[in-house]
Amino acid sequence: MSFAGKNMKYLRKTKGWTQEEFANKVGIKRSLVGAYEEERAEPRLEVLEVICQLFKLSLEDVLLKDLSDAGETYLTRRRQMKLGADRAAAIQFVPVKAAAGYLAGYNDPEFVDELNTFTLPMLGPGEYRAFEIIGDSMLPTPSGSVIVGEKVDNFEYVKNDTACIVVSRTDGIVYKRVQKQPREKKILTLVSDNPNYPPYTVKTDEVAELWKAQLVLSKPQEKPVWDVSQLANVVSSLHQQLSSLQTK
Repeated sequence: MSFAGKNMKYLRKTKGWTQEEFANKVGIKRSLVGAYEEERAEPRLEVLEVICQLFKLSLEDVLLKDLSDAGETYLTRRRQMKLGADRAAAIQFVPVKAAAGYLAGYNDPEFVDELNTFTLPMLGPGEYRAFEIIGDSMLPTPSGSVIVGEKVDNFEYVKNDTACIVVSRTDGIVYKRVQKQPREKKILTLVSDNPNYPPYTVKTDEVAELWKAQLVLSKPQEKPVWDVSQLANVVSSLHQQLSSLQTK
């Protein structure tokens, strides 16, 4: 007997999500969530894998265990989650000036403990880290932004075009969209949002860490100041378009 549908409904409610919100998190249609929860259909394996990653569970837990019968009521679980949010875990911050040191010490607890920390109560359970980025390869995300990422332990759970902080031994710390190769699982393609920067590949065994972007923290942008010559060009272009329309 599979508890997948019943567990999906239970897990969704522990987060306080609607079926629509849960569907967006998992990447399926809302109607499918209803079908799964009402046990009119069995969830596909790829859907279950996303749920396992989302809630830090194993396939065995989701399929074979009744999670709602684990000695906790729904209200008790929600209360514990709220208390956990009040004691949000510290997020280590890696500024640009510490990037080189981080490549050597990312796996050293003492080095990580020395990093400055902050908290964000809106984040759910998980391991998070924040990285400062520079450059314009990910525009419109501006240079100097701070990307808060959640630790990814298994590359298989990352969907194509997911924005991630990639920590690699070859390229250091970069912020890119990750694409997996369907025929070559040991290669990742890293894509910039700015089309002026061409995609490139990196071997998975060269990737030390992968952090799925959850939040982008940036300063408010200054109001653009138009140059007089730019304004003149805009006016000239409008005159030309108007003359063309009148001729037609």
